Amino acid sequence: MELPLKGIIVLEFCQYLSGPSAGLRLADLGARVIKIERPEIGEAGRSLSIKNLWVGSDSLLFHTINRNKESYTANLKNAEELAAIKQLIKHAHIITHNFRPGVMEKSGLGYEAVKAINPGIIYAEVSGYGKNGPWKDLPGQDLLIQAISGLTYTTGNANQSPIPFGISIADMICGEHLVQGILASLIRKAKKGVGAHIEVSLLESLLDFQFELLTTYFASNKQPERSLINNGNPLLSAPYGIYQTKDGYIAIAMVNLLQLAEAIESDALAKAAVKNPFEYRDDIKQICADHLLTNTSQHWLNKLHAIDLWAIEVLDWQKLTTLPAYQQLQIEQVIAIDEQQKIITTRCPIRINGERLLSNKSAPLLGADTEKIKQEFQIA
Repeated sequence: MELPLKGIIVLEFCQYLSGPSAGLRLADLGARVIKIERPEIGEAGRSLSIKNLWVGSDSLLFHTINRNKESYTANLKNAEELAAIKQLIKHAHIITHNFRPGVMEKSGLGYEAVKAINPGIIYAEVSGYGKNGPWKDLPGQDLLIQAISGLTYTTGNANQSPIPFGISIADMICGEHLVQGILASLIRKAKKGVGAHIEVSLLESLLDFQFELLTTYFASNKQPERSLINNGNPLLSAPYGIYQTKDGYIAIAMVNLLQLAEAIESDALAKAAVKNPFEYRDDIKQICADHLLTNTSQHWLNKLHAIDLWAIEVLDWQKLTTLPAYQQLQIEQVIAIDEQQKIITTRCPIRINGERLLSNKSAPLLGADTEKIKQEFQIA
């Protein structure tokens, strides 16, 4: 299958997660992504390890998010090497970067300068908090963005401290927003022949992610409150949440309380079910929590599923990955680092005409493609 972005050249001036995650998805869709990196050091993500795991001299994190790319090294403070980059820009369709505001401009590679070299360029940039305003120079790090955006008040119970998501959710969502803007601009360019300047920020991505909560706040002028126990979503009534059982946990979504009471055979819940499930949310959840502790997860799931109530077991990765339903997805792929070393990671989740998008090309060694790219594009 010929991938939809085959022939598209992306120059990625990016580091860490948000920008590289966008490049990863573009590469999965067939684009040729060339990372522009500092000589000897490379982009900062090469040295940012997760769980102190490394693949050769680079972090495992770098390999998870930079597979299927090429690496071109250039010192942008060196006039000759900057001139070579400008020659390369003439051949590019897309440029991405996620440096702080002003960094690319100081290097002579801001949007206006690049547009003068390549008028049809799609120039896509990520910032932490936007390019203007009092926060523009704050560090755009995922945990900090989660904290300042209010997102940490959606997870955990009301009597707990603010709790962040256990993943770099701001980086991942912002990277996807960058890809959306790029793909939309590619369509417009195909129709009208014009380029685009795309701007996204981690903060705006997380604010958009919370549109339900913020819309509720705008309407009521009140912060949505987490439930005291078994919080699942601060906007939803009982019983929505995760409950401990005799041998594990189950998640219960939006269900009719009377049906739930009948399914789990709880007289206390049947009596409480006539009350307002928002006003008495914590009381109702406490009744459910106490009752569900008396038997196993599978026992309750059998009863709930028998009348089509929305509930499911809470799995860890060890159990999840052994199940036929997971294995049928074929979400894993093997990346060959060299003849001896391989890593397992996830594939692109998109299927096109029924085909999974797989790539077993590992992340590039620093500068591995510099000379080949210079020769290909006749760059002095």
